[in-house]
Amino acid sequence: MRYIVKLSLVFGALIALAACADSNRPNYQYMPNMYEPVGYETYGEMQFHPGGIEALEPADNTIPRGWVPYKFANDLEGKDLARLEPSPLDSLQTEANLAKGKELYGIYCAICHGNQGKGQGTLVKREKILGVPSYDDVARNITVGSTYHVIYYGLNSMGSYAGQLDYTERWQVSEYVMKLKQDLTK
Repeated sequence: MRYIVKLSLVFGALIALAACADSNRPNYQYMPNMYEPVGYETYGEMQFHPGGIEALEPADNTIPRGWVPYKFANDLEGKDLARLEPSPLDSLQTEANLAKGKELYGIYCAICHGNQGKGQGTLVKREKILGVPSYDDVARNITVGSTYHVIYYGLNSMGSYAGQLDYTERWQVSEYVMKLKQDLTK
């Protein structure tokens, strides 16, 4: 009789332990910091080593090295002012700028706008993106400055490419877009 009681207690304990087990989580963690992430605030003050603090916000009124601030605002008035802006690139290197602009256009723009700028890129043909107009649309009044403004800030469903293209590359693509517009209107 005692044997049956002991056996049923052991059996009951095993059932209780099995009911508590979670198949989605290991019951024993050899190195818990590998399983449980430690969250850090990106710009919070963190003591990684006794002598210093890292990951602080940059000082006020500073800009990253190599970044040129844009003088026009991201609104309709800023776009109208940018429309009158000429390209600051060297006019003696026009062919080199257009070649580089064509290369960058093929990487970043042609997938939606098409190789000729007709608004018939691969994504438009597959109906993933709709409403990409042609560069020869007279109502759009495209200039090199307005193109730079749209590349910098984005417009409608087109996002900004300021993170992918640096200052010179944005102007090179803008000049190449103007060449495509000129080719379409011939």
